[in-house]
Amino acid sequence: MKIDFSIVYLQEFELFLGKVIGNIWATRKYEALKSFKLMIVQPMNAELEKTGDPIVAVDTVGSGPGEIVYYITASESVIPLPVDMAPVDASIVGIVDTINTEKSNKNKP
Repeated sequence: MKIDFSIVYLQEFELFLGKVIGNIWATRKYEALKSFKLMIVQPMNAELEKTGDPIVAVDTVGSGPGEIVYYITASESVIPLPVDMAPVDASIVGIVDTINTEKSNKNKP
């Protein structure tokens, strides 16, 4: 019996923390984004302190206002979408339950 193993190349992606602070209602969207929500995300650090200006991110996981999320930016932000290319600068890819750091142990607010 011959077993064929595919080679998987893993790329490193930089993930960022943020808090969903709102959503955007768009009556017209790029076709590939019609089934996704657009959320306003406040970038944060592990201590849940603001680290920059809010951004708009495509929600690929069903997050809502007030939730702590992690997101990706740049060309990698199209990876969670069901298309090869889309005009996306940031995508929410996970909802955070707990943050553990050496300085503190914070549960999701």
